[in-house]
Amino acid sequence: MKFSEMYAQSYPILSVELFPPKTEKGWGNLYRRLSHLKGLPLQFVSVTYGAGGSIRDRTLELTQKVRESIGVTSVPHFTLIGAGKEQIRKFLHESIAQGAENIVALRGDIPKNTLDFPIPSDGFQHANELVAFIRNETDALDIGVAGYPEGHTECRDLVTDMENLKRKVDAGATIVITQLFYDNTDFFRFRERAVKTGVTVPIVAGIMPIVKFSQIKRITSMCGASIPKHLYDTLTKYDMDSAEQRMAGIEYAINQARNLLENDVVGLHIYSLNKWRTVTKLLEGVQDLIEQEN
Repeated sequence: MKFSEMYAQSYPILSVELFPPKTEKGWGNLYRRLSHLKGLPLQFVSVTYGAGGSIRDRTLELTQKVRESIGVTSVPHFTLIGAGKEQIRKFLHESIAQGAENIVALRGDIPKNTLDFPIPSDGFQHANELVAFIRNETDALDIGVAGYPEGHTECRDLVTDMENLKRKVDAGATIVITQLFYDNTDFFRFRERAVKTGVTVPIVAGIMPIVKFSQIKRITSMCGASIPKHLYDTLTKYDMDSAEQRMAGIEYAINQARNLLENDVVGLHIYSLNKWRTVTKLLEGVQDLIEQEN
């Protein structure tokens, strides 16, 4: 099912992001645990893509596995860093041949320790260019793009950052999925700015439950998301990465999700870090609100 069809239905739409593991052991664990997603009220599962196409084939492998084994719509990501038009075109055609109806189009992160990452002569610099290319190449795919409630790390001017988002939507994006955030006020302000700027497509809230605080601190430092003082103070009452700290992080995510749902969010996209039990607990924690909406 395409994004445009999903979000034309009753809200909220629930989805999860997975990533292809880097080791064969990780793949074995992943495939054994995919069954945990069965029975959850998910409309789609998205699968990340390595910088420079480092895990391109594994992205397609996992999207196909999800589609076949748990029977929900699966959506590959594509990042333009290091990719030329032929590589992009090949990925699009392979995805469509596999059964994909949607794609998440991203610029991607510049590889670590690289000051001047080369752009192929037939490549792109910005995500709106990738969106326009995909839209010109095929109408078989709906396109999801990223939004940044606190601003992109390379563009902290929120007005300019919103203009960049509008370019992606105008180029043909179907939905916006936000970067993770831990203060819902940031999301509500972002949504309001987007509407005022003329962004009319669905804006999906991306949330990442804190199950390993040391890991989340690294992730937020890289992506520019902030951790509110009250959340930081709560988590630091416990030993780092302890079971107590993990439960506090999950409880915060449940309350965060409930507040979003109570304020008419069109969808929740859970950055799972491949943690199935966390996804299950989060969805159980909002089940009454989901049933009420549907």
